[in-house]
Amino acid sequence: MSSPDPTVRAARNAAAPTEKADDPAGGAAGRPPRRPVIAVTGAASGVGALLTRALVDSDEVKEVVAIDERRGDTAEAHWHVLDVRDPAIADKLRGADVVVHLALDLDLETDAAARTAYNVRGTQTVLTAAAAAGVHRVVLCTSAMVYGALPDNDVPLAEDAELRATADATGVGDLLEIEHLAHRAPRAHPGLNVTVLRPAVLVGGTDTALTRYFESPRLLVVAGSRPAWQFCHVEDLVSALEHAALEKVEGDLAVGCDGWLEQEEVEELTGIRRMELPSSVALGAAARLHRIGLTPSPAGDLAYTMYPWVVSGSRLHDAGWRPRWTNEEVLAELLEEVAGRHTVAGRRLGRKDATAAGAAGATVALLGTAALVRRARKARRRI
Repeated sequence: MSSPDPTVRAARNAAAPTEKADDPAGGAAGRPPRRPVIAVTGAASGVGALLTRALVDSDEVKEVVAIDERRGDTAEAHWHVLDVRDPAIADKLRGADVVVHLALDLDLETDAAARTAYNVRGTQTVLTAAAAAGVHRVVLCTSAMVYGALPDNDVPLAEDAELRATADATGVGDLLEIEHLAHRAPRAHPGLNVTVLRPAVLVGGTDTALTRYFESPRLLVVAGSRPAWQFCHVEDLVSALEHAALEKVEGDLAVGCDGWLEQEEVEELTGIRRMELPSSVALGAAARLHRIGLTPSPAGDLAYTMYPWVVSGSRLHDAGWRPRWTNEEVLAELLEEVAGRHTVAGRRLGRKDATAAGAAGATVALLGTAALVRRARKARRRI
């Protein structure tokens, strides 16, 4: 793909606001809208792969540039194989109108320091490279978790609600830093528009602390808490990302099913009984298990099962977008996905462990944390 002459690009960028004003789809009045070239990072797997396929199939897109550390299955895209932290990515983005950055590592098993180095540095490099390449819009994806799970949250939260999360939950510190980069980028790179999508609990081929919550033999409920559950199917997230990439909506956008489910509704729909514990017991056990390396989830993940953090999604709705999935449908899909998996306190168990956990009950498994801690300490002393 050849790069346009810088003079032509400057003229085109200068004209873009006028075109936008004439026609919301991006073309001047009386002419069909210009089809954009869209680049996708993290295009070989997960949400990135689904979005790449959707964009390739769209009549509204001229060309898709796919970037990842390996080549994906969508042969119609123009592929570049490289790490998003490589400054050479700027050359690969020349000629693109929009970049959708989805190369993030939120794997529960990844070393936290390595994960942060990849996520933050990768986003920083993509934003800088996009500006250098003349890209006028970057679309990022974080999570509605950045709003924080707090007992005094509005239900639902508006998109412009304050981000009150802390870095105590898995990956949330990375996502908050990405949010900061997104808000600083237009000041550092005038003319660069940054749109951020924040999905609710993501379901559809995902493995997170929140999807593992439904792999437990009992649903842990912290006494005195009032959780509310809102899901987002990956198909709806892909649809919303496509909406943003085609510049049909902009700003900070929350994505999720309409409405939410109360804990009692979740228990009725899943048929899984609750295990209610005092907060001191639940949080203390989670912290100890994580500290000695027996579970991947820090205690901060529990807050998202205790307090509401559901979002309204009004900006996408105002732009004409609607989710295709309901909370009930996504929860049913999640139950199908996790069938046969067994998790206690965020730790996925093997078949033998799962049988024991089922026989003894999740309460015994969680309250047996002290024994696990003592065993781990003895093992360390023997080394």
